[in-house]
Amino acid sequence: MSLAESRAREGGQEPGTGSPVRGRPRSEAVERSIIEGMMTLLEDGVPLAELSIERVARTAGVGKATIYRRWSGKEELFVDVVRAAEPPDPVLPGTSVRDDLVALLESLRRRGLMRRSSAILHNVHAQMKSSPKIWAAYHAVVIEPRRRTTFEVLRRGRENGELRADLDIELVSDLFVGPMLVRTVMRPDAALDEGLAEHIVDTVLAGLRPDDA
Repeated sequence: MSLAESRAREGGQEPGTGSPVRGRPRSEAVERSIIEGMMTLLEDGVPLAELSIERVARTAGVGKATIYRRWSGKEELFVDVVRAAEPPDPVLPGTSVRDDLVALLESLRRRGLMRRSSAILHNVHAQMKSSPKIWAAYHAVVIEPRRRTTFEVLRRGRENGELRADLDIELVSDLFVGPMLVRTVMRPDAALDEGLAEHIVDTVLAGLRPDDA
């Protein structure tokens, strides 16, 4: 079962039809116990290669079938564990391109701080990058939606005149996000001080505004 189908069933609907699914709805408490069970194993240092659905089920105190009704395998479950351990995506203020970009970059800064201080996040991200299948799933489910949000903010700025009309949205997105990713991923010893998001956004925006702005 795909993640989309799983989520449809969680909402009590038959995937692709909007029709109710017979039987009891998914239990949030059960799902939480499964995610926490996998987190416990990861915190204990169990490598992903040695994790199995059976082992997660034992730790969570549920049956394997209970897990498979929610996730197609440990890769999907692993991605949801990472999402549960990270801070939620920010609610954008919508007041200006600058304010929205600052909110997005501040979220990245806080994630960077959490990865430095959280042993489990450091561990799961390292393991995730060594597994192409998991990294692809994480990229599709987590990273791509964040990129699309940034693209939407920049397109709005281009359309309402806050940004120049000739800008390459994808390139400009990288100009904003790149400096924060360098500091959080490639330079783990770099400072992630408060105000960094504002400093990056204001520096890049200075070269992107229309000449008459």
